[in-house]
Amino acid sequence: MSKRAKNERKERKIIKVIYKLFVVAIFLVGITTVLSIAGKNYVRNDIKDKTNLIINNSNVTSSLKKDLYVENGIVYVAMQDIKNFLDNTITYDEKYNQIITCSENKVASLPVESREISINSSNTTIKGMVEKKDDTYYLPISELGLVYNISTNYIEETNIVTIDSLDRAYIVATASKNNSVKYKPTNISRTVAKVKTGETLVIANRSEYPVPEGWVRVRTEDGILGYVKENSMGRQNEIRSDMQKKQLIEGKVSLVWDYFSEYVSAPDRTGSTINGINVVAPTFFRLKELGKGEILTNIGEQGRRYIEWAHSRGYQVWASISNESKIKTTSEILNDYKLREDTINEIVNLVIKYDLDGINIDFENMYETDKDKFSRFLIELEPKLNEIGKILSVDVTAPDGSPEWSLCYDRYTIGKVADYIIFMGYDQYGESSNKAGTTAGCGWVEENVRKFLGQEGVAPEKLILGMPFYTRLWRENNGKVTSSAKGMNQIESTLPSGIEKTWDDNLKQYYVEYGQNGYTYKMWIEDEKSFSAKLDLVSEYNLAGAGYWRKGFETNDIWNLIAEKLEIK
Repeated sequence: MSKRAKNERKERKIIKVIYKLFVVAIFLVGITTVLSIAGKNYVRNDIKDKTNLIINNSNVTSSLKKDLYVENGIVYVAMQDIKNFLDNTITYDEKYNQIITCSENKVASLPVESREISINSSNTTIKGMVEKKDDTYYLPISELGLVYNISTNYIEETNIVTIDSLDRAYIVATASKNNSVKYKPTNISRTVAKVKTGETLVIANRSEYPVPEGWVRVRTEDGILGYVKENSMGRQNEIRSDMQKKQLIEGKVSLVWDYFSEYVSAPDRTGSTINGINVVAPTFFRLKELGKGEILTNIGEQGRRYIEWAHSRGYQVWASISNESKIKTTSEILNDYKLREDTINEIVNLVIKYDLDGINIDFENMYETDKDKFSRFLIELEPKLNEIGKILSVDVTAPDGSPEWSLCYDRYTIGKVADYIIFMGYDQYGESSNKAGTTAGCGWVEENVRKFLGQEGVAPEKLILGMPFYTRLWRENNGKVTSSAKGMNQIESTLPSGIEKTWDDNLKQYYVEYGQNGYTYKMWIEDEKSFSAKLDLVSEYNLAGAGYWRKGFETNDIWNLIAEKLEIK
């Protein structure tokens, strides 16, 4: 054999070896890839050494702060975990040694180590009780279905607890053949359960985790979560649909407060129409001085006719309840659960008795130290109003003010709890001010709207902008300043004729100043033009609407402006 032939043969052998090595390498890469994919589909993060908890088809066991346990068939969950998953407002009431917990339309008080509990102020007996272990309170969750509107089931065979919210959609299907439930939606994934023909499966698809086409995420009768092929299941049946929230105002809220003192009857509005509004807030209710929650009413026959008139015009009635700035009276109620409960129950009874559509809480001048207690009062009031389908609105002042008039409100929590939070956008310079100034400059109002939406975390669809139908006439002499409130309808008759008005484009108001009898008088005028600028903020920031303090101070032309700006028909 020639030398050339030998070299060619040698080269062919080398090429074959390289080819075989290449094929082996490709094979190993393929095997590695398959094993990697299979590994991901086979490796499971199941927690097998403790009872698993599945809430609304999500396994939350790894997120529990404390292990749940089952005792005599009753499922116990730690208070910290109730706070995390079911009620972030749950609290321990030291004075009465009880747990207070709320849901959408229930308030429950559970005395520690007692089977007697109260749900919406009705006493009942349950099989379990709140237990304290290692400084942790455990609630008998399986006994609290009525409180949280849930269904709890313990599956002993798999050591799984399932909790389903009864206000959420619940869809089931029947397995049309024997099948394997996969850990992941792929044929090469590990089998986590076997289902037989006719077995009922809960559809557990979740919008935040899209399921590939052809697969369905399910929960078996044993509580195991996984995936099955869609063609292995029968028709899906919706056992219940998502519960609808109570109906609020359609479009923008346009509310006017109708003020009358405790010594005056409700105004007679028979035969009249207020253009541009859909809510009236008559001042029907007041707290009794140190009355331990007693509410003074000022309705009578005239008030009943007022409510009938409002409803006949299509207006909702959100009656106002005021604490009349009684700081000690308010504090006494807020700091005692039983007094809060009595006050709340009286409010609810009054709403039902007089066929009101909602309540407007107007508590002002409170201790800053009572801020959280005021939030608790609202947290415990809202569920009881929800139960009867009524609206809760709460009046608050501008942020960053004095302790008793501004810092006493947790606006973020109020904005979460109440249906509406009303910013009383007035008294930028009020009666007690030692400096003359505007009642509600547009720049100041807008700045505070931004604070509500920004630093206070209030959703725009919850925020109603309160606006004044009044201003103040200031009188200055030798450094002393006094003022008196003037309704919009009094301004022209109050000012001297022919006086020059100067437009302030930041305040969006006309300003006047004049001398008379040795005094200097100043006024920042509220009129149709200034009101229009503030109403524009409602649209600009997409707020829930506007409110107006108060009926009787306005000029007649203002209502058409409001109707046009807020599109109220």
